[in-house]
Amino acid sequence: MKTRIGIVGFRGYSGAELIRLLERHPGVESVLLEHRQDSGDPPQPLSAKPHARIPSTPQAVKAEGIALVFLATPADVSMELTPGMLNAGAKVIDLSGAFRLREPEVYSRWYRETHTAPELLSEAVYGLPEFCRDGIAGARLISNPGCYPTAANLALQPLVAAGVIDRACGIVCDAKSGVSGAGRKPSLKTSFCEVTENFSAYSVLDHRHVPEILMVSGIEEAELSFTAQLLPIHRGILETIYFRARGITSAQELLNIYTRRYAKEPFVRLYQPGTLPDISGVERTNFCDIGVRLDAASGRAVVVSVIDNLVKGAAGQAVQNMNLALGFEETEGLL
Repeated sequence: MKTRIGIVGFRGYSGAELIRLLERHPGVESVLLEHRQDSGDPPQPLSAKPHARIPSTPQAVKAEGIALVFLATPADVSMELTPGMLNAGAKVIDLSGAFRLREPEVYSRWYRETHTAPELLSEAVYGLPEFCRDGIAGARLISNPGCYPTAANLALQPLVAAGVIDRACGIVCDAKSGVSGAGRKPSLKTSFCEVTENFSAYSVLDHRHVPEILMVSGIEEAELSFTAQLLPIHRGILETIYFRARGITSAQELLNIYTRRYAKEPFVRLYQPGTLPDISGVERTNFCDIGVRLDAASGRAVVVSVIDNLVKGAAGQAVQNMNLALGFEETEGLL
């Protein structure tokens, strides 16, 4: 018997990516959970396999034996639905920012709204498997990381832990994302004529993903300068991270730190010193690719970290978390 999995927000970009990934997962059956009416479903060929649909209510989830629910929804909807889904006996993996931070005051500062389910913040497990795997396996509520923090923390945390970054000199994270990272809801900023042949920065000095980077990497807010920028492409994130290295004399030494940390991680790929990853190499995959450069004379170091924002930055990582939470092989449906 396949495990029944519910998806709320299946019409959005991350929700559609969840459907795509779960269709090739041998152990699960996707059930689409209707929540709010929107623009409707795109046309489907006659050969397309239909998915079961039920209301996104706790009663329906319990009656249909849904083991786990993905919430590919805005934060306010996730806060609204999560308590009922948990009470219905389903695990929840939330793809919004609703449960990523530990304190409601911190959430209010960065998201500029009041948290309506603060009692769940202490229970939610941050779902970055490379660092939180043990907690994910037994969790009821898993908060899928943001796309920018996923790429940043996989690049930064091992180096911070090894003490090879001169934190007094600061860290600059120059992050660029495809337009799908803004979601499917129409807006002037993400319309075709505004984005094409253009390149722009946004949320400078107050991007809501910054506290996730601080929380996992262990650095302080004053040590990090993070700027998000919108690329005129559909999907993908490339982050160029600049810092001063200390106690390091070659790019190979930086690579050795990553090699030791990620030797058993199936979704982190490292590049030889002097070669750097790009977005096309990770498109539609759950990989994070990392490359390093170092100028030994000055200590200037550059790390490039690349993911697909809809896969490792959203739906793929959510499936990775589902596999851990339900006892499947971590790579099932993703390789």
